[in-house]
Amino acid sequence: MFAAERRQLILEMVRANGAVSLRELARVVQTSEVTVRRDVRALEAEGLLDRRHGGAVLPGGFTRESGFPQKSHLATAEKTAIADLAAGLVEEGEAIVVGAGTTTQELARRLARVPGLTVVTNSLLVAQALAHANRVEVVMTGGTLRGSNYALVGSGAEQSLQGLRVSKAFLSGSGLTAERGLSTSNMLSASVDRALVQAAAEVVVLADHSKLGTDTMFQTVPTDVITRLVTDESPAHDDRAATELQALADQGVQIAVAGASGGGGANGGGPSGASGAESVARQQRRDVPLPGPRRQVPGAAAGLRSAAALSEQNGGTERARVADMRRR
Repeated sequence: MFAAERRQLILEMVRANGAVSLRELARVVQTSEVTVRRDVRALEAEGLLDRRHGGAVLPGGFTRESGFPQKSHLATAEKTAIADLAAGLVEEGEAIVVGAGTTTQELARRLARVPGLTVVTNSLLVAQALAHANRVEVVMTGGTLRGSNYALVGSGAEQSLQGLRVSKAFLSGSGLTAERGLSTSNMLSASVDRALVQAAAEVVVLADHSKLGTDTMFQTVPTDVITRLVTDESPAHDDRAATELQALADQGVQIAVAGASGGGGANGGGPSGASGAESVARQQRRDVPLPGPRRQVPGAAAGLRSAAALSEQNGGTERARVADMRRR
C-alpha cells in the first residue's frame, strides 16, 4: 500500500471512530507501528488529526469523547487481559463499586463468577453483565442517563452514593498521567467518578497502555489517591509509556501488568487457585540472586597453610626452650 493510500485509510478510521490506537491502525493498514506513527505525524502537520500518546484523534480531541460504539472496538485484546487480571483482585463476599466504561464492562463479565459479591455501579453495561449472575447483588445509583456511554450521571447519581462505604473502586477513564492522575473528557462523568472514589477504601484504575501519558479535560482521581493501576504490556519501543509507569510507581502507585511474566490473569479471575493479590505480588516480585560461594584469592589457601605450619614450628621451638630452662 502506498503512503498516500495508507494515510487516507488512517484518516478515515480516525474520522469514523474519533480516536484510534496506533496498534489498531497498524493492524488495519498491515504495517508496523513505526510506519503508522510517521504517517500520523504527517497528517497532524497538515492539521487533519491530533496525535495522542499511543494513538490519534480528531482535531480538538483534547475535549472530545468517543461514544460506546467506537470505544468498544478499540484495544479489545488489551481490555480483556486487563479485566482478567483485575477480576482476580476481588474476593468472595466483597462490596465494591465499578464505574462506567468498556474496560469495566469486561471486568463485570468476569465478576459474575465471584459468589457473595455486592457491586454498586452507575453503568447500565456493568449492571447488564451481572444481571443473571448467581449470588451477585447489583446496586444501581440514581441519576440521569447519559446515552453515549450508558451511564447514570448528575446530582441524583452523586447523592445516592453519599454515606456509602466499600472496599474497592474500579474505574477507567480517557487518560492517565503521573502529574494529574486519571482524567476524562466529560464533566458529568468525572463528577460521578469522584463520588465513587470517595466511597472506597482502595482505588484501582484500569487503563491500557495507549492511555498512559494522555491528559484530558477533567481530573477524576489524583495520583496520590490511586492505590493500584492494572494495565497491559506496552510495545518495546514505547518509551513514553514506560516512563509514565515509572513515574506513577515513584508516587506510590502499585503497578500490575497483564501479560507480564508470572501472571496476567492466569487464574481466570475466579476465586479458585491463587488469589489475585498473590498473582499481582508474583508479577511485582523481583528475585534477588543468593550469594554464591566466597571467592578465594589464588594462593590464599597455600598461604594460610604455610602460616599455620610456621606457627606450629615456632610453637615447638618455644616449648623446647622452656623445657631446657627448667632442666637448668
